[in-house]
Amino acid sequence: MSGNIDELNLHPEDVMKMLVCETHIGSTNADFQAEKFIWKRRNDGIQLFNLSYTWEKLLLAARAIAAVENPADICVVSSREHVKRAVLKFAKHIGNVVKVGRDVPKYTTATAITERFPPGCFTNRNHQEFKEPRLLIVSDPLVDHQAVKEASYCNLPVIAFTDSDSPLKFVDIAIPCNNKGKKSIALMYWLLAREVLYLRGKITHDNRIAFNCLIGDKTESVMPDLYFYRSPEEMKKEEQELAHKPEIEQAPMEYQTAALTMTLEPLPLEMPAIQDWAAEGNWEHQPAATNAAAPVAPKADETPYGGGNDGGW
Repeated sequence: MSGNIDELNLHPEDVMKMLVCETHIGSTNADFQAEKFIWKRRNDGIQLFNLSYTWEKLLLAARAIAAVENPADICVVSSREHVKRAVLKFAKHIGNVVKVGRDVPKYTTATAITERFPPGCFTNRNHQEFKEPRLLIVSDPLVDHQAVKEASYCNLPVIAFTDSDSPLKFVDIAIPCNNKGKKSIALMYWLLAREVLYLRGKITHDNRIAFNCLIGDKTESVMPDLYFYRSPEEMKKEEQELAHKPEIEQAPMEYQTAALTMTLEPLPLEMPAIQDWAAEGNWEHQPAATNAAAPVAPKADETPYGGGNDGGW
């Protein structure tokens, strides 16, 4: 898929990101259609993906997404809690300035469904949330099976992030990866967004740590951790730490001024002279050694045990 183009080949930095986020780790079970993506099986039964297949499928999916002119015709579906943030960021960053009819061109984002997928959204025209997208992206075909099933009814292409045990029925482009890990699925969405923007000619691969995304009149520097899921408890804890941070920074100032005016006395660094233990010495006037282990004679007891002449008997 890369066509021996250096810009499209798998870079070592991208491989390192995948390994750190555990993108190559699958589950214990393996679907018969996903066996070609599996490199080997560990002793504990965990399947390991071949990251070269993951990258090739990612580039194929990026080409399919970049071919859609209007980003609003791309529908991204995920009902898992830890994928919502990545889906919303992905739908926002792959947007484009589109002119519809005589309207003024405006920035249009992709359609994101992060809650429960309403049945009949693709097939029932009388539905309140009826949509006719040209491309469907799902995070897990096993969890989002309703969207994949309805896409098969209306001849809708499906791109899915699949694990080793995910069913590939009605999936056109399967990207093998760890779709259950919080960091893994977020990294895959970030890589997919970066490759889509690269194929559109908006960014380059000079910086693989982050990419600059133009949203309207603003330019954002997007790093992978922006896609990571953050629980409300962690966010609340960070806000509390930031609230108390100024007090912690101002407290040590008094100690810093005292440390600047403090004079320290130099420590004695002179070492005693080293004597030669092998030199001959005078051992004539040494005190006599006492034999501490010599037995001491017990003191005789003056009490007569044999009985005496009491005279009264």
